[in-house]
Amino acid sequence: MRISVIGCGYVGLVTGACLAEIGHRVVCADKNESIISTLRAEKSPIYEPHLDGILVRCSREHRLTFTTDPAEAVRSSDIIFICVGVPQLETGDADPSAIESVARLTATASRSAKLVVVRSSVPVETGQKIRHLLAVYNQGDGRNFRVAANPQFFREGAAAEDFLHPDRILVGVSEPETEQQLREVYQPILDRRFACPVHATDCPPFAPPKFMVTSVQSAELIKHVSNSFLAMKISYANMVGDLCEQIGGDVQQVTRALGLDRRIGPRFLNAGLGFGGPRLPRDIRALCRLADRIGVDFGMLKEAERINQQRVDHFLASMQRTLWVIKDKCIGFLGLAAKPDTDDIRSSPAIEFLRRLMAEGAQVRAYDPQALAKAEAEFPQLTTAASPYIAAEGADALVIATEWGDFRELDWKRIRDVMARPLVFDGRNLLDPRNMKALGFEYHSVGRPD
Repeated sequence: MRISVIGCGYVGLVTGACLAEIGHRVVCADKNESIISTLRAEKSPIYEPHLDGILVRCSREHRLTFTTDPAEAVRSSDIIFICVGVPQLETGDADPSAIESVARLTATASRSAKLVVVRSSVPVETGQKIRHLLAVYNQGDGRNFRVAANPQFFREGAAAEDFLHPDRILVGVSEPETEQQLREVYQPILDRRFACPVHATDCPPFAPPKFMVTSVQSAELIKHVSNSFLAMKISYANMVGDLCEQIGGDVQQVTRALGLDRRIGPRFLNAGLGFGGPRLPRDIRALCRLADRIGVDFGMLKEAERINQQRVDHFLASMQRTLWVIKDKCIGFLGLAAKPDTDDIRSSPAIEFLRRLMAEGAQVRAYDPQALAKAEAEFPQLTTAASPYIAAEGADALVIATEWGDFRELDWKRIRDVMARPLVFDGRNLLDPRNMKALGFEYHSVGRPD
């Protein structure tokens, strides 16, 4: 099937590469010449496990191409996936200008009937507005175009695996032929008719995903509702952590027992610095904005957001109680990305914590396995380290701000020996307090006895 993907950001690049991986002929378009040049050189502009290999393989097998001409991409395809960015304004409303631009381009550049699939995270009713634009800019004839919503639910750091082995594939449609066409797009995943690039050995058994069909409006809403619910689970776990700190409980023991309840589940019950990244904060604000606009009191969402915004303050206060004075202290800082296995620092709690420490006058030396370049671009004055051990050298304290698995495997005795004071503030509850104490560290985490 011939597919074009408009927008080569995170969502567009993963979507285009994985659609090519399962057998379609895909052209990815973006007006950013630097991004396209990088992709044509068989390099990825973002870090995402397995993505590089998929890009190289599909490019060399001529299933995946890149262009700076979206109009040509539109003309050469039967299905158009819109994956452009939809930034959020300070008011909480979305800026739909890029979506509108693609809709107008599609209407004027197309020479045949097209299916337009909205993959970007968009406000409810976006599909209706796109359908209207397609009709208006096609001289009033909107019958050549059908519009569907196909929200993505993959996690940064596991996007390729989540695309190829999803729990569900959600499509919002208005016509039976649109449902059928999208089933054909995803049939290789539904039938497992592709070689799995994510696992080094034979792919383990996966339950077939649920192909869920709804109205366009419901699909648009499901995306925001799902992410907002996950955000509430994280904020709930953080409040439980605060309770544990006051009464001497252990939040990991409490949430582990909580997660064994099949009605609740264990995921997204980790106390720490709170949620971040480009999706959960944006989607919870978008849903709050929608609720306010239509007169629905969604106070629990606002409270979840308020709790999340206080997590950095809460952890910083813990550091101040222990260090007394933060100014001029040498702080080793491990982790800058919003999540492990990604280089994305957008809305990263680690970055906000870093900013606060620097504002307090701390001398920060930071390390991250993948996000250093992006952090340096945002903080030119930031001192970075080539390894965790260099970050810790001579430090009065060491902060863990992103839960990279690599940090668990560090030689912590070596780190203790190079620090000025063996003091660790673990904002992600990554390490075992008993082990750290046995190694001679002062160790502070979230919601667990020190």
